[in-house]
Amino acid sequence: MGRINSAHFILNVFGSGVALVKLLTSLLVIWLTLNWKVRKARKAFEKELVKQGMLKHDARRISAQFATLKDNIENSVKQSLRGWR
Repeated sequence: MGRINSAHFILNVFGSGVALVKLLTSLLVIWLTLNWKVRKARKAFEKELVKQGMLKHDARRISAQFATLKDNIENSVKQSLRGWR
């Protein structure tokens, strides 16, 4: 009976490790995707503003808010993870 319980324990630990790796991989993909999408959105927004007649410098300054919002989202997620511990 003891061998069966230890085998179940080992399988459960291994399964938990696999689930943790999947979770961390998903979080990494989400983080990379968010960075990529924010970069594309900033460039497209700047392009449209310049097309409408705004100076390039001003368009960059306004589009910097996309990066600020992304940073705020990342900090919120980090704080929620710290609070969870």
